[in-house]
Amino acid sequence: MTRSLDIALIQTRTPATAEAAWAHVEPLVREAAARGAKFILTPEGTNLLEQRRDRREAAITDLASDPVVAGLRGLARELGVWILIGSAIVRSGVADDARAANRAVLIDDRGEVVTTYDKLHVFDVDLPGGETYRESSTVRPGDGAVLAPTPWGGLGLTICYDIRFPHLYRALARAGAVMIAVPAAFTVPTGEAHWETLLRARAIETGCFILAPAQGGTHEDGRRTWGHSIVVAPWGEVLARRDDDTPGVLLATLDLDAVDRARAAVPQLRHDREFTAPA
Repeated sequence: MTRSLDIALIQTRTPATAEAAWAHVEPLVREAAARGAKFILTPEGTNLLEQRRDRREAAITDLASDPVVAGLRGLARELGVWILIGSAIVRSGVADDARAANRAVLIDDRGEVVTTYDKLHVFDVDLPGGETYRESSTVRPGDGAVLAPTPWGGLGLTICYDIRFPHLYRALARAGAVMIAVPAAFTVPTGEAHWETLLRARAIETGCFILAPAQGGTHEDGRRTWGHSIVVAPWGEVLARRDDDTPGVLLATLDLDAVDRARAAVPQLRHDREFTAPA
């Protein structure tokens, strides 16, 4: 019998306050559950997506105190679903570092936090259009990869800019991931040029399902994000996508046996060889 999983990706345009962020995401998660999803994933910055430093610093709380995180934990328990908060921007908990953590939070159907992951790779760039991002000035990067247990198999946790570092995805797949989450807030220029190509490449390289819920549209701080949430199968084909940047729900059914079929056809995860790097 085919093993399957009904999932939903939530595409958001996170508002600038916790109260508004909760009011924005709650009905979308409820809709996803009502339409049959058992595992629901939200984007990067689900609780807060704010570039203006004074407002950002005033809004950040500890993970345990964040109202959006607390609300989604309660919703998971009420609806009997698993939820991945793609990331919450929260205090890092490191006493000598004032920067925040960009932290994914996996919640089970009892509302308990299964595990968390802090984004490893932070995005510092000067774009040709004049946009400048210095994520490292406000976000403390994590220092470890995370493979999370779920009832459907191993879930690799990554966030946004991590997608450009394929060795992380290969390590997650070799450790047992059958799905890898890529919640994101991609900029419009890089999203249009690279988003789908990178996601499909990571699926093909790992033989994993790639689940990529995204922020989309023009935000209150002036930021523009690409949207276009997408689900990619282990062979690289797109199972579902949104062709817009508007908030909404994207549903897909995963045939979990497709992981074994893809890896049997191209057993690349067993063929790594040690090599000497060029000087």
